[in-house]
Amino acid sequence: MQGDGTRCFFIKLGRAGLLLVVVLASVPGWAQDLAPRAYIITPIHSNAVTFTYSFYTGNILFDGEVPITGATATTSVAVFSYAHSFRFFGRSANFLASVPYGVGNFRGTVVDAETKAYRSGLLDSGYRLSVNLKGGPAMDVQDFLKWRQKTLVGVSLKVVSPTGQYDPTKLINFGANRWAFKPEIGLSRRWGHRLLDTYGAVWFFTTNHDFFSRSQFYPDTNSQTQGPIFAFEGHLSYDVKRRLWASLDGNFWVGGRMSLNGVENPATLQKNSRIGATVSVPVSKRQSLKFSYNRGAYIRYGGNYDNVSVAWQYSWLGRPN
Repeated sequence: MQGDGTRCFFIKLGRAGLLLVVVLASVPGWAQDLAPRAYIITPIHSNAVTFTYSFYTGNILFDGEVPITGATATTSVAVFSYAHSFRFFGRSANFLASVPYGVGNFRGTVVDAETKAYRSGLLDSGYRLSVNLKGGPAMDVQDFLKWRQKTLVGVSLKVVSPTGQYDPTKLINFGANRWAFKPEIGLSRRWGHRLLDTYGAVWFFTTNHDFFSRSQFYPDTNSQTQGPIFAFEGHLSYDVKRRLWASLDGNFWVGGRMSLNGVENPATLQKNSRIGATVSVPVSKRQSLKFSYNRGAYIRYGGNYDNVSVAWQYSWLGRPN
């Protein structure tokens, strides 16, 4: 009965002539991240700024739960990131902050009527703190040049803050109007030129207490919650030479059932997977380019995107001024 109540709400949205796109379906979800070499350590006081441009295009799958067909999205996301490594109780640690900006076009057919939407603005910003637990003591550049990696074990905590563009009267938003937390453990093992990375994590979400509220269709306030998402990720990469490498990437995540005003919708369970590849190329002593492509391998509910990304990175050693 609870699922029927939520379904009725979704159908009403469709009859109102709106394109139903929840945050994790319309905007590429955080659980879809593919990040090879996330636990590789660097000398302390290493700094890097990265500008990434990503292009997403594909379908949005609702598993037949709402009367929407042919739902598609095309989204461009530019991300500015800053990373700094430091000593943490004798271990190597790293802090990363990212601010994304997106432009997106969404389209779908609702009850035989074509509906379009355009959005432009900030996405929610992300912050990640990682600490090495095994195999990577904090080192200055002289010691780091003599060090050879074998097995690394690290932990991290990623926090996504609700700083993105959000309008509670609109159903499609780049911001989620909630906090998200991702504790993770990662392992990195090197055999000569080959490197294997595996990560396991859980996403936790706070409640959006102002989901599609005070609009011309729904004057009341709605609360939207989401269950935890369990995420697993793996990468196999090869070093051609120093700073020139390529990797095969894959992930799988499950969970994330959505609830509206306390009523859970079982059809929103995500059991999704993505596969792809990444190539990193040095340009100069301090600059490098990274190219990546990934696509949905199995998508049960949410965005089934093809993604192409290009990143430029500038790095340097020394304490930030």
